[in-house]
Amino acid sequence: MRPMLILGLTASLLAGLAALPAAAQSTLEQVRARGELLCATNTGLAGFAQADAQGVVRGLDADTCRAIAAAALGDANKVRFLGMTTPQAIAALREGRVDVASRNLTQTMGRDTDLGLSPAGINFNDGQGFLVPAAARITEAKGLDGKRICVVAGTSNAQAQSDAARRLGIRTTPVESPGFAGLRDDYAAGRCDAISADLSSLLVLRQTGTADPAAHLLLPDIISREPLGPLVRDGDPHWRSLVFWVVNVMLEGEARDIGTANAAARRADPSPLVRRILGAEPGLGTPLGLSDDWAFQVLRQVGNYGEVFERNLGQGSSLKLERGLNALWNRGGLMYPIPMR
Repeated sequence: MRPMLILGLTASLLAGLAALPAAAQSTLEQVRARGELLCATNTGLAGFAQADAQGVVRGLDADTCRAIAAAALGDANKVRFLGMTTPQAIAALREGRVDVASRNLTQTMGRDTDLGLSPAGINFNDGQGFLVPAAARITEAKGLDGKRICVVAGTSNAQAQSDAARRLGIRTTPVESPGFAGLRDDYAAGRCDAISADLSSLLVLRQTGTADPAAHLLLPDIISREPLGPLVRDGDPHWRSLVFWVVNVMLEGEARDIGTANAAARRADPSPLVRRILGAEPGLGTPLGLSDDWAFQVLRQVGNYGEVFERNLGQGSSLKLERGLNALWNRGGLMYPIPMR
């Protein structure tokens, strides 16, 4: 090829590049420019995301968003919570109307490969089950043959319940509700014979959404695995990493006994890794585009995973849920923080 032709092509290429629009802002840049994190969360599920009497959204998923805000903005209170159903949250996330969805969403292959979403850490290990009236005298899932089952529309729970019915060789009729409140109301009104949802949701509903918790039974069948956690949209791996490591540092904080009460004092810890995690030594901020004290802000302002669980779901809450699968790996659970080095 002649030199003049090469120069001509180069000039054309440069002109074309110059005409392209400027690169879109990253999610972190958008969050910082806006000055707040937009968090799609539940419309009202005690222990996960529900407004208290003062209108403050409380719960495990809400605190996960507060931790992200503490890391990205240095202030856990710079969050706008947007209550949404599962389909609404997924649509808003895909369309860029929210920065993260943290509303007890199951991390599934389909949500990753088909919907263009990325899982960003697990903050609750759950499983799907059934709640039935004790008066129905149903003792196992096979006893639901011919029954109407309430499920939330557009969720992985609906498919898991259908798959379970086929596997058990029974016929059930789904009664779909747009959200958890509708699910509760349909069940209370007798429009279905049982509810199928995450066990944590069923426990919350039995305890807070019924007049007599003893009049409702959880069947022993667990029909699915439900690893719950925040989702972000594809296309911004940096943001996905940031959210993932925020979730992870809360587990790391519990494993190393660092929380709201002692985070400041632990910055003088003899362990170099602990000092790096808490920003007393540099190293953990630059890879995420954050200040070196980002994890310190998470643990000081929001707390470690154990603290967050206990005040929202555990013994410090009205729900009194056991840690179970959500205990640390060395205490009988599945929570295993990835090394931060």
